[in-house]
Amino acid sequence: MDTIREVVLVLVPMILSLTVHEFFHAQSALWLGDDTAASQGRLTLNPVSHIDPIGTLLLPIMAVVSGSSFFFGWARPVPVNPLQFNRQLGGKRVTMKTGMALTAAAGPLSNLVLGFLSAVFIKILAVSGFSSPAILQLLHNLLVINYILAIFNLLPLPPLDGSRVIGMVLPKEADRFVEKLEHNPFLSMMILIALLGTGVLGAIVGPVIGGMLQATSWVLGI
Repeated sequence: MDTIREVVLVLVPMILSLTVHEFFHAQSALWLGDDTAASQGRLTLNPVSHIDPIGTLLLPIMAVVSGSSFFFGWARPVPVNPLQFNRQLGGKRVTMKTGMALTAAAGPLSNLVLGFLSAVFIKILAVSGFSSPAILQLLHNLLVINYILAIFNLLPLPPLDGSRVIGMVLPKEADRFVEKLEHNPFLSMMILIALLGTGVLGAIVGPVIGGMLQATSWVLGI
């Protein structure tokens, strides 16, 4: 029963976090003029439209069962057609590269906001004297999972969102290299697995997430 409880307390915030992440990808694309995701029913907060059986369900469950403290997952990617971008920014039509960067950034940014709001609710419940361990644990998991998703997705490695965000500032040669990785997902995945397996990624991402959690606790006094 304890394992089932832990699975629920991780799976619920994971599904919510990934749903919000994909929704804001779709919403930002629509704001830029691309209704591809909206026309396919992906501009919704209904998690059923975004769930990936492996990334959204199986991976988080395996993390709980194995006793891992690192929770990561993914949802079904939202389709984006940059050819439809027609938003005017600064008097000029947004370029495909800028539009893709803005659309990509919307997902991690939504996770940062949702994570911080989770911390705000924890503070509100603490001040009100609310003491349900399950609800507080769920909110804490929601905070941690959202910060992990935000930072991890901002890594400049395809197919993560950061590869498109950084495309706005990369020189042409480096941008071409990222594009090659994007068209070779196997190589990109091997690089990601190698970084995870050697602990390099954890050594980089871990302190950043830890610092964000400490800063949030300091700001809210929790």
